[in-house]
Amino acid sequence: MARRRAAALIAFGAAVATVAGLLAAPAGQQARSPWKTPRTAWGDPDLQGTYTSDNSIGVPFERPPQYAGRDQLTDAEYAEREKANAQQVAKDLSDRPEAPFAEDAAANNAPRHWLDRPARPSKATSLVVEPADGRLPPMTPEGQRRLASRRATLFSGRSDSPEDHSNYDRCITRGVTGSILPVIYGNGTDILQGPGVVVIRNEMIHEARVIPLDGRPHVGKGIRMYMGDPRGHWEGDSLVVVSTNFTDKTGLGGNGGGAIHSVGLNLTERFTRTAPDTIRYEFTVDDPATYMRLWKVALDLTRKPGYSMIYEYACHEGNYGMANMLSAARADERAGAQKK
Repeated sequence: MARRRAAALIAFGAAVATVAGLLAAPAGQQARSPWKTPRTAWGDPDLQGTYTSDNSIGVPFERPPQYAGRDQLTDAEYAEREKANAQQVAKDLSDRPEAPFAEDAAANNAPRHWLDRPARPSKATSLVVEPADGRLPPMTPEGQRRLASRRATLFSGRSDSPEDHSNYDRCITRGVTGSILPVIYGNGTDILQGPGVVVIRNEMIHEARVIPLDGRPHVGKGIRMYMGDPRGHWEGDSLVVVSTNFTDKTGLGGNGGGAIHSVGLNLTERFTRTAPDTIRYEFTVDDPATYMRLWKVALDLTRKPGYSMIYEYACHEGNYGMANMLSAARADERAGAQKK
């Protein structure tokens, strides 16, 4: 909690300083020379560091109708997004740990001082960038059937077993993309490198992927994993990670919800460092059993002042939350039986 409050203060100050610096820049100042990606001691592009997707908090996954035909906000719309973010940061900082929600009686989430906010909000109108309309492509009949089945299970109201609940409820996984895409907190991604290997560690659930770069084949088709089986290679300064061998139990949206996929998903990620504090992150979904065409998401991962390490992610320790949900459902059933 203390880190999040401190980070919010630092981020707010950094945003103000950035704007002031831009306003103070001398007129006609010459553009800097193109930035070059640094190299590791063994010669690979250096992507190492802790980054967050916080700046994309609030950006819709799919493009809303009012932004049709454009992938960026207008200056006026962006000014409104910045204003709303600054107001929310100020509101967060007024929240007191000893009396959470004192200023927001309707809040049903974590205390505001736990939450992450953008240091500088994105101008994007959607996270989906392909197709060009920023909308997911049509689903196949099989995909529609699986989506309806999943919704029927998750929204049935049943709580007969843990499997009636989502991976999110059960603190199992957020999946590959769901562990990186922005949610209300815990958006850290830590990248480590060694000769022939890259490790990507997420703050959410503390998923860790060890990605070999030596060209070895994927594991056999009989092995399925929540995070898939990743293999990496370099294309120029971009790390390209191709993952296969997924289960169909995770989603492709934030926190592992949203867009579904099949076991045949082929997921291609690209990590390209574009500035000292920024990595451009893209992922392309190739799943012909679910979608009629490929689709892609793109956003920036940034280094954020005060966010230099990933803290413990406990979720509900000992899975007490799941036991409590099941026991509460049994108590409701007993109460209903007594009324009858």
